[in-house]
Amino acid sequence: MVPNILRKLPEIVGCGLGMGLMAMQPAQAQSVEQFYKGRSITILVGNSPGGINDISARLMARHIGRFIPGNPSAVVQNNPGAGGVITANRLFYNAEKDGTVLAKFERAVPQLAIQGDPNAQFDPTKYLWLGSMSSYADDAYLLAINASNAVKSIDEIKPGGGKSVILGADATASSNFIFAVIAKEALGLNINLVRGYTGAARMFLAMQSGELDGQYVGLSSIKSGQRDLYNRKAFRALMAFGRTTRHPEFPDIPIGREMTKDPNVLALIDFADIPFFMALPFAGPPGIPTDRAQALQTAFMAMCKDKAFLEDAEKIGVDISPLDGEGILKMLARMAATPKDVIARYNAISGEKK
Repeated sequence: MVPNILRKLPEIVGCGLGMGLMAMQPAQAQSVEQFYKGRSITILVGNSPGGINDISARLMARHIGRFIPGNPSAVVQNNPGAGGVITANRLFYNAEKDGTVLAKFERAVPQLAIQGDPNAQFDPTKYLWLGSMSSYADDAYLLAINASNAVKSIDEIKPGGGKSVILGADATASSNFIFAVIAKEALGLNINLVRGYTGAARMFLAMQSGELDGQYVGLSSIKSGQRDLYNRKAFRALMAFGRTTRHPEFPDIPIGREMTKDPNVLALIDFADIPFFMALPFAGPPGIPTDRAQALQTAFMAMCKDKAFLEDAEKIGVDISPLDGEGILKMLARMAATPKDVIARYNAISGEKK
């Protein structure tokens, strides 16, 4: 005899499926505003607190909710490791894909996949790019040393200049490491590089103690993270990357492109400089529903034009010259179009050298 429960199974299953579909319909029909109302967005940062990546993420967290329908709150979660690669992989594969998890990337991280780095297990073109707060219009990536240092100009650490500087660096993906190696290996500057620091803030402390002479660091990072030291003129700039012309604040300081006529080195610098033109990028994982994805992109660009946001950014020294998500994809395409031999050389000199 067939048990009664089995006789009723089709009816029960049908009822259950019907209830399930009924339960799903409101979720599927949710507007962006209904979804975000009462929720919180997490902004992952693959760097330690205190540097420009952390500062810009916290700047966004204070403002972005005003521009997203439903006005969600936002919190920052620091996940330092491998120069931000761990966070990029996490966002791509493991983060919730509902629009509640975003990330602030170290600018060089998306380029790692194009370089063929085996640790970069993501496709940078598949992220939902919200945009970049900065296209480096009023910024520069400086070789900054202590003002008390005996070295007064870049000429003194060129070949034959007779002097050298000790610079700090973070992980392989970090710009401070990559440009120190380019300066040393491609431009021939007399640099001794010390690895193992976690973020610009730690290196600033090491500079103040005399452990380091300097570091490669963004002007906006100094202004935002070390405002007091900047105002006291505690640093001296020797040169700059991340620009095609000299910065107006440093008219006597050469840029990397001026320091060589070798076309191969110029191509190398051009490839290395591209991430600066998407200097403060924010992204979401692949797969966010289209309406929420569009709302997030729209909110990001509206935030970057907002008066209160701009006043807050100016107060803490963050350069705001926004680039939208489509602009970031164009930068990625420009990276991918770089000749393979240039990328191979870039990989060779920016690897695990000390």
